[in-house]
Amino acid sequence: MSDTVKLRSRLSAEKRRPSVFWLLAALILPLWSLMVRYRFTRDSRLPSSGPFILAPNHYSEIDPIAMGAAVWHLGRLPRFMAKASLFTVPVFGRLLRASGQIPVERAGANRSKAGNPMGAAGELIERQAGVIVYPEGSLTRDPELWPMRGKSGAVRLALETGIPLIPVAHWGTQGLLPRYGKRIHPFPRKTIHVSVGRPLDLSRFSGRPLDQKTVAEATELLMTAITELLAELRDEQPPAERWDPSKHQQSETGRF
Repeated sequence: MSDTVKLRSRLSAEKRRPSVFWLLAALILPLWSLMVRYRFTRDSRLPSSGPFILAPNHYSEIDPIAMGAAVWHLGRLPRFMAKASLFTVPVFGRLLRASGQIPVERAGANRSKAGNPMGAAGELIERQAGVIVYPEGSLTRDPELWPMRGKSGAVRLALETGIPLIPVAHWGTQGLLPRYGKRIHPFPRKTIHVSVGRPLDLSRFSGRPLDQKTVAEATELLMTAITELLAELRDEQPPAERWDPSKHQQSETGRF
């Protein structure tokens, strides 16, 4: 296991401003802290200001809460891109909007500016905010919980806007809620190890057309960076071949 340490919760100008996040933190973090403790690699940090795209690995349904709390501890406000349909749910939708979550329509849907990822990225730049985007798109199908083949969303956002793209890996949430699990196991208290990498250097793609080849190459670069961070946390070697749902056949009967 890579050397990780307990960090004091960091502050930023964004975090100091009164917001609905203060209420959410007061309601969620005390209970969450009874179930979870965090350990960060010593060089884990997020930009103290400005927009960023955080790209984590994903292997448990509870990962968004785990990553949201981690981002809060690192001094920034956690925001996600969520299906636009969720914003129409009474009360819940209002909470999503109040906390600055970003509505995105599914591919092929009629997209307004608010439901368009590129329009949403413009809002991030205007508000100098960060967003968490899972590049795998869903829980990994890899049997050993290594990152599988990535999708293009996070990379395309970064390439089209110039917003820093930051890989991050975490390990430990599977003890709290196993992949496809239905019941949380809060005790004994679980440790979640987190490693935040440096912003991905995408300069090699500057000036290249944003075609399928470019996006695929940049996406593989991102998934490699996430996998390397996770390998250090787990102190294990990742598989030689990344899990690709389009190539690997895996029965998932009864897992949902």
